[in-house]
Amino acid sequence: MESEFTKKRALWLCQEGQKHHQEGDILRAINLYTQSIELYPTAESYTYRGWAYSVQGKFDEAIDECKKAISVDPHYGNSYNDLGSYLIALGKIEEAEEWLERAKNASRFDSKHLPYMNLGRIFAVKGQIRRAVSEFEQALEHEPGDAICIAALSHLNRLLQ
Repeated sequence: MESEFTKKRALWLCQEGQKHHQEGDILRAINLYTQSIELYPTAESYTYRGWAYSVQGKFDEAIDECKKAISVDPHYGNSYNDLGSYLIALGKIEEAEEWLERAKNASRFDSKHLPYMNLGRIFAVKGQIRRAVSEFEQALEHEPGDAICIAALSHLNRLLQ
């Protein structure tokens, strides 16, 4: 059984990784996420390391990290959403939809509105405007006042007129 100290140290390393990540020091962030995972693997550490890989354009590695995160904690929605967004970047839209739908049903999520926004973008590109509107409206239920959602809805509603 892992000690409480080990878990706290791993969490601290992950948080430090996030700080470096936000400052643009991606290699240092990856190193810190990796150290965190080696001490105590969490869905968050894998997901953030995947995000760092995606910044480097390493989408296949990022997808693998999300799958590892899901195996550690299948309730952590960020992993599903991020995986879906990386698939979008690779042009695998149909596969992305499946992961984004799963993200919407996750019980633990830092930004619950994101999979709705991503699906809204997919449906808009596919010309499924009413479905896109519905997704952006649902995103606003989770993140009222989100400027990107409001702008997208305004644009989509003009298309419907």
